[in-house]
Amino acid sequence: MEETTATETTATETTATETTAPATVTPELEGYNLLWADEFDGDTLNEAIWNRELREPGWTNNELQEYTDSEDNIYVENGCLVLRALREDRNGTPYYTSGKVNSQNNAQFQYGRVEVRARVPEGQGLWPAIWMMPQDESLYGQWPKCGEIDIMEVLCNDTTTSYSTIHYGEPHAEQQGIFYLDSGSFSSDFHVWAVEWEPGEMRFYTDDQLVLTVNDWFTAAGGEEQPYPAPFNQPFFVQLNLAVGGDWPGNPNDSTDFENARFEIDYVRVYQRDEYDMNVERPPMEFREALEDGNFIYNGDFADDAENLNDEEDWFFLQLNEGVGSARIEDNQIIIETENDGTEEYSIQLVQPDLPVVNGHTYRVTFDIMAEEDRDCVVCVSAPRAGWIRYLPDTTIDIGPEWQTFTYEFTSNERDDNYGRLEFNMGNHGYTSTIHITNVRYEDITE
Repeated sequence: MEETTATETTATETTATETTAPATVTPELEGYNLLWADEFDGDTLNEAIWNRELREPGWTNNELQEYTDSEDNIYVENGCLVLRALREDRNGTPYYTSGKVNSQNNAQFQYGRVEVRARVPEGQGLWPAIWMMPQDESLYGQWPKCGEIDIMEVLCNDTTTSYSTIHYGEPHAEQQGIFYLDSGSFSSDFHVWAVEWEPGEMRFYTDDQLVLTVNDWFTAAGGEEQPYPAPFNQPFFVQLNLAVGGDWPGNPNDSTDFENARFEIDYVRVYQRDEYDMNVERPPMEFREALEDGNFIYNGDFADDAENLNDEEDWFFLQLNEGVGSARIEDNQIIIETENDGTEEYSIQLVQPDLPVVNGHTYRVTFDIMAEEDRDCVVCVSAPRAGWIRYLPDTTIDIGPEWQTFTYEFTSNERDDNYGRLEFNMGNHGYTSTIHITNVRYEDITE
């Protein structure tokens, strides 16, 4: 295929401002040229690159903070950009300010490697992010049609977990990778997040470990689907911010330490290759094959008791948002034990991903389930790459010591999806009794 040169960018080549310490020499990266970087060696924000973004509380995601241009919220210190969240009382009510900067109109670019070394704060309701938005958000339409690249987000009630995500489409779709630290935390030490953005693929890394690869996305403008690789075929700019509260992390509480609510960024480096192959095509959608008996659930009878429940193939077991439990396979059953049911229905969750959901097709879900004491469980078929819509709506079932068989049917009127996901959600309802599940089936019964 023909090799073509990457779209010329308007990124501003910058140099360090007056510093109180020797300037950092930005390292070279094999296969790339340095496009621009900020090592934050000075004592003031480099306004040739960064804008201080001003926003009122509640501007997005029901966040609580006001983004200001105050030196109390945005400053450079000890070789780092610091975005600090502050709490004060106004008329007897908590009021939060914080910092956000972006490189819009100063250092936008199309394709490259973005690398950021940073340390996040710790505390309920704090939400730092390293992300990118298009220079011309109106090219394909407002979010999510325009596209969004989230290199890093951390919910600071758990600073051992970070998220890398892309948003796009009409309707809204997303793809997300999650990275779990084996030791330490993102608040105790600095860590490095990166994305390698190419015309037909993005690869996300945390501490040089590959977290997510994406090469399949879409969008529409004016109701018409646009040619791939839209919307990620236009210049984007970098954003850094520390949010307070919002729909995802929840609000701060009395335990949140605002004396140390500091998001520290050691550097931002953007590299670009000499050339990129622009002749890319959207990969064909590949659907899972059914087993010989027509079941799309692999190991639905739990005959394979050696299956790894911690990966994302076939069955996997999740503990999120304070959920604590365990899962094991024995005697042709999966047995889920719960110590703490967490704060969300998905805090204790059993999932089988990558199920086919084809527009106009009808599917049947069947399973046997029991609990050692009376309790409930929520079952659904969700769309993790299509805005978490539900093909089979969240359905609460009451279960107890007697085995029961449940059967549900649904017909999809959504666009084709090869990443449907069967979920058993066992959190947040105050129950910890052990659940047993077997004979799980997912069948296409379209006539």
